[in-house]
Amino acid sequence: MTTAKAYAVSSAKAPLAPFQIERRAVGPHDVQIEIAYCGICHSDLHQVRDEWGGSKYPMVPGHEIVGKITAVGAHVKAFKVGDLAGVGCMVDSCRTCPSCQRKLEQFCEKGVAWSYNSTEMDRVTPTYGGYSSSIVVDEAFTLKVSPKLDLAAAAPLLCAGITTYSPLRHWNTKKGDKVGVVGLGGLGHMAVKIAAAMGAEVTMLSTSKSKEADARKLGAHHFGLTSDDATFKRLAGQFDLIIDTISAPHDYNKYLGLLRIEGAMVLLGVPPEPTPVAAHALIGGRKILTGSLIGGVQETQEMLDFCAEHGIVSEIELIPVQQVNEAYERMLKNDVRYRFVLDMKTL
Repeated sequence: MTTAKAYAVSSAKAPLAPFQIERRAVGPHDVQIEIAYCGICHSDLHQVRDEWGGSKYPMVPGHEIVGKITAVGAHVKAFKVGDLAGVGCMVDSCRTCPSCQRKLEQFCEKGVAWSYNSTEMDRVTPTYGGYSSSIVVDEAFTLKVSPKLDLAAAAPLLCAGITTYSPLRHWNTKKGDKVGVVGLGGLGHMAVKIAAAMGAEVTMLSTSKSKEADARKLGAHHFGLTSDDATFKRLAGQFDLIIDTISAPHDYNKYLGLLRIEGAMVLLGVPPEPTPVAAHALIGGRKILTGSLIGGVQETQEMLDFCAEHGIVSEIELIPVQQVNEAYERMLKNDVRYRFVLDMKTL
């Protein structure tokens, strides 16, 4: 085993602070990654503060991890020392259930080993995330990161990128499709970039007129101000697909009215309370209301390759790890455009 420097939290009310963790020795199928950068996901804040319940302490957050491989196990075939690599939200799964066999490890029927606030598949060994100097991961859950991508700005692709790519890919987004993106934040800005790169005609749907200029810079072709009821009349029946990234309470029924017949609305955000849905909002056009959660390892690699081909990375603010608590407070105020990334070299 090796010792790694980290930032951890000891309780739901404690700040993140320097900490030391033990990483396992590099096994035959493992790679060791020296972490260069780690993105801050809003779910980090939720779990650190036990807002979803079930948090385990001490906790080292972080599941948008990129860096360089410094060691490989004897049987590793896909990676070598010096390669750029990434780790996303998962570090293992059962690999045998129907979901895993379909390359949908995120839906592992025996339970995924998440990158932090979880355990390895032995259900005993705690997992610690990317707010640390290094990590040891099975090569089957390690991703190749192209040197074409700015490494720091590529870190959020491991969560925000795949979370938005997966539903766009699943619903076969293609040239000429009309896609609406609800909310311009960490997820929304990636959805705009990726959908536009797929050839879709993209409309940003936001409550804030001030987001229009940014949305267009990111690739949106149109903008709809959702605080104006006239927008819902003007855009009624327009969209093949809506990607809803909002975690604040909002009326799904109004957005369902923007779908064409047999269109789909995919939920990525998680509002704090259940949202009522009227049957007629779906029945009238055989519309689909569904949700999506990251993607499997194969699809995540596909996303990284797509982003490398199209020059897509996240819009980030790179900060030293010592500013992580300040970043959390700024996230609560939506004071970031559009993703914080920790420079782990400052650890």
